[in-house]
Amino acid sequence: MEITSLGHSSFRLKGKTATVVTDPYDPAMVGLAFPKHVAADIVTVSHDHGDHNAVGNLEGRPFVVRGPGEYEIKGVGIVGIGVYHDTENGAQRGSNTIYRIELDGLSFVHLGDLGHSLSADQVDTLDGVDILFVPVGGYYTIDAPTAAALVNKISPSIVIPMHYGRKGLSEKIGTVLSPVSQFLKEMGKEGAAPQPKLVLSKDKLPEEMQVVVLE
Repeated sequence: MEITSLGHSSFRLKGKTATVVTDPYDPAMVGLAFPKHVAADIVTVSHDHGDHNAVGNLEGRPFVVRGPGEYEIKGVGIVGIGVYHDTENGAQRGSNTIYRIELDGLSFVHLGDLGHSLSADQVDTLDGVDILFVPVGGYYTIDAPTAAALVNKISPSIVIPMHYGRKGLSEKIGTVLSPVSQFLKEMGKEGAAPQPKLVLSKDKLPEEMQVVVLE
């Protein structure tokens, strides 16, 4: 299993039998160039905003998963859990979908643009997650302290932060999102060096929770 970052909240999960891409984005909105020639069997869309739903940037004809429900495509199990993009039950920014993805014996959870803390029951549905993709930049989503508290409740093996301020973002997004360093400080992981990709398998998961920043 190989995980690479495509930028913002978009990742490619390349397994033995299928490839999943999460939240592809419109470069005009985000400011980052979306990588060329990215193919996928499945693409998940957490919500219908241009920085998360640009499925046309992918090659081929991937199966598009949008919204809550249970799906099985090419041996990949996906469960979508309905939550909100803000702290007011969607009144500000609408709905958001958390996806739990089972691929190559590993359990991935992508929180999308989660905008609020999760209830105990919602956390229970994420029990046993191996890799957690969590937004940490604040403003549009939960901020670094809220993200760190949620990570500690879910207790994944590996945490991958996303949706944070970085060089190259458009002015609209880049000026309001906090850098990943704030989240790393909350987690006591200052100085974590970005990695180009993450290669792992179920039997090689770390015994203690790790935070991995992908380039």
